[in-house]
Amino acid sequence: MTRPLKIVILGLSLSSSWGNGHATTYRSLVRGLHEEGHEVIFLERDVPWYANNRDLAEPDFCSLSYYRSPQELLDRFATVMKQADAVIVGSFVPDGVQIIDAVAALNPNLLCFYDIDTPVTLAALDQGSEEYLARRQVPRFDVYFSFSGGRVLDRLEDQYGARRAVALYCSVDAERYRHTGERAKWDLGYLGTYSRDRQPTLLRLLLEPARQLSTMRFVVAGPQYPDDIDWPPNVERIEHLPPSGHASFYSRQRFTLNITRSDMIAAGWSPSVRLFEAGACQTAIISDFWEGLEALFPVNEAAIVARNSGDVVRALTSIADIDRKALAQSAHTRVIANHTGRVRAQQLARALIEPNEVAAGISSRHHQEVNA
Repeated sequence: MTRPLKIVILGLSLSSSWGNGHATTYRSLVRGLHEEGHEVIFLERDVPWYANNRDLAEPDFCSLSYYRSPQELLDRFATVMKQADAVIVGSFVPDGVQIIDAVAALNPNLLCFYDIDTPVTLAALDQGSEEYLARRQVPRFDVYFSFSGGRVLDRLEDQYGARRAVALYCSVDAERYRHTGERAKWDLGYLGTYSRDRQPTLLRLLLEPARQLSTMRFVVAGPQYPDDIDWPPNVERIEHLPPSGHASFYSRQRFTLNITRSDMIAAGWSPSVRLFEAGACQTAIISDFWEGLEALFPVNEAAIVARNSGDVVRALTSIADIDRKALAQSAHTRVIANHTGRVRAQQLARALIEPNEVAAGISSRHHQEVNA
């Protein structure tokens, strides 16, 4: 274990998982930091859509406070940020550009960025869009923690001027994500907020197989799906599923479907937290393909790759139960060894304490972690 650190995180949301995947990522990481003996202060913008849907208003593993504007942030928390060992600003923070400039002006001990949306961020910067991060700010961070690894790290340093780009994948809280022992209710399920670029893949890899396999049961959980979607009668819809229900949801599926956003596929090495959650719950995974998947979840050993509806239909109808369980167990073993919140917290802390070195096992550029 590294020496205890005091870390301030300014993130999109810790309190509410409604319509975003950031909350579960932060919860797992911050719980891991707490278990490792570090102190975390999480600062979240108080916005009505999260305030009305908070499923973790009072975490017991960190201090959570809210602010209503960049000025209030500085008025109330400037001293805390100056005294911290590190201040980490996350992607998609409202008024992020203004906040980064203000925090940098405080000259914190370490100023870092945690990009949970790296391919989306870089695509926006290339188009001149600076909603939460300005291109000129990238070189200001002592460490740029990236949701994506591989060649994206080279791009961050060589093209965008990052001082040090380090892969910090999402993770799972293994204490809260485990098989519940419930019997399977669905043959295939999907958990995710509606996304226009993921919808064609959902149609191809879940709705079309559901139409072909009318006697099997399917489920899609997540908010913001348009009312005009033609859901087959054997597809159950769950509008919002809080994290407290995730383990039960995964445990009641024979297979779960992972769908990756197009920007993440193009970048590669951008695993979704849903992969780690499903693996922790010992649910067999069917996923679309992207560079890096094979290293994280070897194909046909820890996950099934589906490129079309036929691949899904074959998996659901031809994989024997004993082989399905072996797939799930292989994924579980890899997740518990390499992708828990505590493992990720150890990697983050090492990166902060050793600012002039790439912490062993954290950078997927060298593939040390994923092949562990």
